[in-house]
Amino acid sequence: MAGGTFLVQNKVRAGAYIRFRSVKQSFAAVGSRGIAALPLKLGFGPVGTLVEVNADTDIRKTFGYDPSDTELLLLRECAKRAQTVLVYRLADGQKASCTAENLTVTARYGGSGGNRMTVRVSGEEAPFLVETFLDGTLVHSQSAGEISQLVSNDWVEFSGSGALQPHAGIVLSGGSDGEVTTQSYDSFFAALQKVTFQTFAIPTDDAEVIRAAVAFAKSMREDEGNPIQAVVAGYPQADYEGVISVKNGVILEDGTTLSAADATAYVAGMTAGAQVNESCTYDLYDGAVDVDEHYSNSQIISALQAGEWIFIPRNGSVVVEQDINSFTSFTADKGKTFSKNRPLRVMDGLAADLRLLFEQYYLGKTGNSADGRSLFKAEVVGYLQQLQDIGAIDGLDPAQDVEVLPGTDSDAVVVNLSICPVDSMEKLYMTVQIQ
Repeated sequence: MAGGTFLVQNKVRAGAYIRFRSVKQSFAAVGSRGIAALPLKLGFGPVGTLVEVNADTDIRKTFGYDPSDTELLLLRECAKRAQTVLVYRLADGQKASCTAENLTVTARYGGSGGNRMTVRVSGEEAPFLVETFLDGTLVHSQSAGEISQLVSNDWVEFSGSGALQPHAGIVLSGGSDGEVTTQSYDSFFAALQKVTFQTFAIPTDDAEVIRAAVAFAKSMREDEGNPIQAVVAGYPQADYEGVISVKNGVILEDGTTLSAADATAYVAGMTAGAQVNESCTYDLYDGAVDVDEHYSNSQIISALQAGEWIFIPRNGSVVVEQDINSFTSFTADKGKTFSKNRPLRVMDGLAADLRLLFEQYYLGKTGNSADGRSLFKAEVVGYLQQLQDIGAIDGLDPAQDVEVLPGTDSDAVVVNLSICPVDSMEKLYMTVQIQ
């Protein structure tokens, strides 16, 4: 008896022809958020690359600093809300080093951080114990009798030849930090084009750098189809939904004052970490007790109308007045909804998620037929239903709100969607009648 599998019912011989198929599952899913990018001037660490930092990252090994050090203040602020921070060290520098007889020890990276490293070679005879210290704390140890046997570690590199000799302390020096320029930020923007993220901060008051960041955000959104947001300080004239302009800073619990430029790190983390069904309006700035600049009611209203993100004090803490971006030039085609970040996250998330769905599962894989378009429409409807289930959109009517049509060319598909993003309650108008 014949048998096997089949694609169409065209078999000639008698037999059992069996095919196995997976139960149809939707590939469309609401994407997760939480990735913010942060350029920093640091004295140690990889240069010219984005370093992924999360709860599992060994900060001391990566950047040569204790997590509580002042140099990492903005990273700590960003990480309060972001799940992942992409840290970009903006400038290299001169490597610290020291030569003791026939052994040369050089910091792994350029910068002033290398000056905080010491190597000790101890023991009465080979093999000797070779220990690397960072600010007096042991970070690495190994044993060797010859210099050629030494293995470079995350902090220092060894060179030279011959037998090791005991040394109480080989203190590295001469490390210096490089200058951060506009070209440094251009390299940061170039690196961002290769990764996935939701926001990036520009913690500087340099107007030229801020303008470059705004131009980059526009290019990413409009030319690359990558719906990200830039967070800058004091630049509401950007007048663009892809740019958040922070007006003031905060004072932390330990008395540290963060300027508006510094606060961009926290805002980037907060915005990246906010999901499509969440708003940052009246959300707390974690660990802040006051703002660095106070404003009157009329000044706050003017700031909001200008498209500025502003922090306000509230009962010994600090909250976000409104979760808005810098867009204010409303038109009939592009209304006020685009200035509110919660609805914008819905729109941006939809664009990114459906693009990924199409590219991974339909582009070049599904025929542009009525059946193929119906299949894709079902995926889109399923995705929108997920958004409605979590309260990100409302009033979905699949029959009326979703169209998937053939385009002009034989390989083109046209999708028309009508959605209503949900914003958060922000204004209460109450009338009380007294009898």
